[in-house]
Parts: sequence; C-alpha cells; structure tokens
Amino acid sequence: MKEQIPLADRLRGLPRNVWVVTATSFLTDISSEMVINLIPLFLAGVLGVKTDIIGLIEGIAETTASLLKVFSGWFSDRIGSRKWLTVAGYGLSTLAKPFLYFAASWWGVLAVRFADRVGKGIRTAPRDALVADSIDEHSRGIAFGLHRAGDTAGAALGLVIALAVALASQSGQAALSRETFQAVVLLSIIPAALAVLVLALGAREAGSKRDEKRAPVRLSLAGFDRRFKLFLLAVVVFTLGNSADAFLILRASSLGVSVAGVLGMLIVFNVVYMLVSGPAGARSDRIGRRRVIVAGWLFYGLVYLGFAAAAEAWQVLALYALYGFYYGMTEGTAKALVADLVDAEKRGTAYGVYNAAVGVMALPASVVAGVLWQGAFGWEGLGPGAPFLFGALMALVAVGILYAALREK
Repeated sequence: MKEQIPLADRLRGLPRNVWVVTATSFLTDISSEMVINLIPLFLAGVLGVKTDIIGLIEGIAETTASLLKVFSGWFSDRIGSRKWLTVAGYGLSTLAKPFLYFAASWWGVLAVRFADRVGKGIRTAPRDALVADSIDEHSRGIAFGLHRAGDTAGAALGLVIALAVALASQSGQAALSRETFQAVVLLSIIPAALAVLVLALGAREAGSKRDEKRAPVRLSLAGFDRRFKLFLLAVVVFTLGNSADAFLILRASSLGVSVAGVLGMLIVFNVVYMLVSGPAGARSDRIGRRRVIVAGWLFYGLVYLGFAAAAEAWQVLALYALYGFYYGMTEGTAKALVADLVDAEKRGTAYGVYNAAVGVMALPASVVAGVLWQGAFGWEGLGPGAPFLFGALMALVAVGILYAALREK
C-alpha cells in the first residue's frame, strides 16, 4: 500500500506548469462553455436545423480536431517542444469565436466550429504531454485530476455567466433568442484572450530538447506497447456509443426544460465533475487506473440507460448531475494512464493518437445518434431514447475489453 499523503500536501507539491495549464484551461472553459452548450439550441430553435444536421456539425468539428491532435502531438515529439504549439492552438480558437456573432446559417456555425476545433486539435496533445513531462509517475493521477477540475470549474462559471445573460435578456421566453446568443458570444471573447496570455507568459518547456542523434519519432502505432493499443481499442468502442453531449441537451429540451433550466443543469453537472476529478485522479495513483476507469464506464452505462427511459424533465435534470461522476472518474485518469503506458519521448504522439481515437469516433457516433433519434435501424419505437440505449450497450462492451485485456502492472 502506498503512503497516504494528504491531498492538500500533494497539491502544493505540484510544479508550476500544472498550475499554469490548469489556469489556462479554467479561463478557456469559461469562454467555451458560455457558448458551446447554446449552439444546439441556437441551431434547432433559431435556425430551424434538424438533429441529423446538428449531429453532422458536431461530428465534423470533433473529428477535425482529432485528426490534427495526432499530427501536433507527433510534431511536438519531433521538435522536442510543447509550449508554443499549445499557445498557437489556444490563440486560433480565440480568433474564431467572435465569428459566431454573425452566423446566420448552419454552414456559418459549422465554419466557426471547424476553426475552433482546428485550434483544439493543435493544442491538446502537446498540452497533455507538457503536463506529463512536468510530473513524476506517482503524481500523474492527481496532476491530470487537478487539470480536469480547473477545466470544469471554468465550465461551471461560464455557464453561470451564460445563465445570467439569458435571465436578463430573455424576457420570460423559454426558447433561446438570437440576441441572447450574440451577447454571450461577445462576453466569451474576454476569458479566451486572457487564457492565451496566461499560457504564453507563465508556462515553461519541461524536459530536455530532443537529441538529434536519436532515431526520429514515427507517426505510427508500430512502436507502442500492446497494452496501449488494447486501451485504444476499448476507447474506440466506448466512444462509438458516446455521441455529442448536444443530444443530452436536446433530450432535456424535448422534455420541456427551458434555456435557463438547461444552463442550470449544466452548471450542476460541471460542479459534480469538478469535485470528483481531483480525488478520482489521486485515487487512481493508489489503486490503479483501470479500476477507476472501469467503474466510471459502468456508471456511465447506467446513467445512459436512465436517459433512454426518462419521461419527465426532473429525471433528465437528476441524471445529468450524476453524469458528472462519469466524467470526473475517467477523463483525467485516462490521460494519466496514457503516460503510464508509453515512453517519455513518445508522449506527444501517444496523446495525439489517444485523443484522435476519441475524436475520430465522434463523427460516426454523432451521426448514428442523430439517425437513431429520428427512428431508424428498427429503433422507431424508442425515439429520442434510442441513442442512449446504444451508448449503454457500447460502454458494456468497452468495459469487457479493458478489464480482460489490460492488466495492471
């Protein structure tokens, strides 16, 4: 049994880069969550876009980010530098956001989401590798857990700001208005710009520059451990059933939850996510990553079954709060597991491949969810519950793969 050091002491011992990256993610998520959760309501309620198109937009956006994560992670390994790729990615996303103010069609929304996700694709793998390079193996769980907690605290605050704007400008309307959406977009620019400044001025490169005499890092899975490949397989299967959270928001809206109610629901979700992330990451440092991830995926399956069966608005509200436990248990823990399974000089590539495995499946997952929602493949009787039943099934299969194939060291 590992020595039990108080959580507060472990947090104080974390290096500068972990805190800087956490602050950057905190500010970025204030900006992003103010807007991103209103986009499906804007598309459906203001622009009249159908769910299959919404699924297509989300899928294309996330898949774009995922493909770039592989390249940017590999490139950071190749040049032996993480920081400035990360800064560039955050900067591009910040420049893209204001154009949502002018969006008048789903094509316009898709263009902005595409540019924003290009920025995310550039920054994510180098950022995760920067955190992993800055910490020792015994503190990876708590470091990534803290990062996810900061990210999620920003999301909660961003949603509070969006809720305040909606309550002030909606004049009692239940549906989202264009004016409210535009006001939120303008406010979101401020924390996004601050995030870029914090990272550019505060972060430092970790580790040494790449040795030019060493064989170049190849953009391939061939050099990775079998355990890492099996973990990726489990992630791919799980993600096939994990459609964009936009469908959860539409599920709530379909049961009569107002815009203010949706934002309140998301605030509670993010608070739960934030509170669980740090302790779950620290716990994984002690009992192993696999156990924590398996527990989180099983819990996700139960919650998705609940979404499939929900018939009242209060049920969706309660389930979405519980949904935060799944995220808190698995997001940071999975990234710590990646660092456990690969060599230091391949971390950027590994994080790119891992994030790609999640994001590339976003397109088929979201498209399938949109089609199932409208009644296809023999699921007509389930209606909006069909995507969530499918997601629960995929989670169970993924748990089987992970539990059977990935042994703890």
